[in-house]
Amino acid sequence: MPVVDVQGNGLVLLLCVPRSGSSLSTVMLQNHSRIFATQEMWFLMNLVDLSKADARPYGGSPIIHQFYSSMVSDDVYEKACRSFALEIYNGFLQGNAADFVVDKSPRYYYMLEWLDRLFPESKRIHLQRNPLSIAASYKKVNRNQGEGFDLVSSLTSPHLNMKAVDLTLGLLRLNDYFAVKHANAYELRYEQLVSKPKEEVEKLCAFLGVGYEEGMEQYGLHVDSSKSNMFYSMGVGDPFLSTHQEAHKNSVNNWKSILNTSEVEAYCRVLGADVFHRMGYSEQLQEAEQWTGVRYEAAPDQEVIERLGHQFTEATGCRWQPHYSIQGSPSISTTRDEIHRAAHRSESDTDPTLAALATIRQLEAALRAADNRLERGYSEQERLKKQLASAHRKLQRIKSWIPFGNQISAWASQRKLLRGGKS
Repeated sequence: MPVVDVQGNGLVLLLCVPRSGSSLSTVMLQNHSRIFATQEMWFLMNLVDLSKADARPYGGSPIIHQFYSSMVSDDVYEKACRSFALEIYNGFLQGNAADFVVDKSPRYYYMLEWLDRLFPESKRIHLQRNPLSIAASYKKVNRNQGEGFDLVSSLTSPHLNMKAVDLTLGLLRLNDYFAVKHANAYELRYEQLVSKPKEEVEKLCAFLGVGYEEGMEQYGLHVDSSKSNMFYSMGVGDPFLSTHQEAHKNSVNNWKSILNTSEVEAYCRVLGADVFHRMGYSEQLQEAEQWTGVRYEAAPDQEVIERLGHQFTEATGCRWQPHYSIQGSPSISTTRDEIHRAAHRSESDTDPTLAALATIRQLEAALRAADNRLERGYSEQERLKKQLASAHRKLQRIKSWIPFGNQISAWASQRKLLRGGKS
């Protein structure tokens, strides 16, 4: 039975900012017999922030935070998160007789570096849409739900506004991420999907390695299927999707009737002209310039971008690598044979190099714990500084042994023989 493996084979990540048309893309993909695709999951974001230990009714937040920061190394944490995610994804596959899982979760731009490490072989679809249409969709949906959305106020607010982050930092970050060509990356444009749905879905199926199935883009024909029931029961995504039976072009240029000139001018100034050209929306930018009578600078408004970035970092603690782009496929070092050998290795023949590595991890945990305690207790600083210095010296000394692990093993074996086989 096909499964999502530790490298991410069998997993498809649909990456975009909200209001880009991800619900439409997903409702088409779910009609394929070999694909499990449903509404937004978002749970990987919850996993990456698990160690932040938000307040709970039962208390213990400081203890939980100390546990993750001091006792659990980054690599162990990632392995645990990968194992949890695999249980979720493969549960979907087993319950639906599918070969691929599509995780459609806008705002996964939050953790692109982490996704590359967690599932390097996953397929990644970059769903693009005219930024002005995305902003217009936000305004339209919020107006329909009785909520206000002022684009200019969102961009200039002294407080964090996630919609403004989506429209600026998220959009720019995804374009940086997909700037490098990659075998596992595919670009899908909303405007082309609604104009030629069958043709675009056929190409998307070819990228995923599955054959196109007739009529899968006509989502209205499958509304009574069990997968469609699950899709619509989630109650998230595009609230207007179920009012149509198939893709339409009504929303392609509706930004002109939804946004006013002040909003268009403010947004284009913040984003800059370059991103429109990179995304393939030069014509739409030209229309915006003619409408507002403004020629926009190539680069984004750095002052606004930095303010939004500071607000976001303050609220989340998340720090991104600047201009991060999709990485290659790093291998997970532990092979099945290595796991088998480790499971059957006795204490007497433990590799000294592995023992040294284990000691290093313990010392690193001690260093993290001491660092945390330093922050909380000024009175302990001098004593803890000495402990830190001692731990650092031990750490460097043990690390210096590792290149000579084979010699250590040989020395240990000779000593064992001289003592009649007793360790």
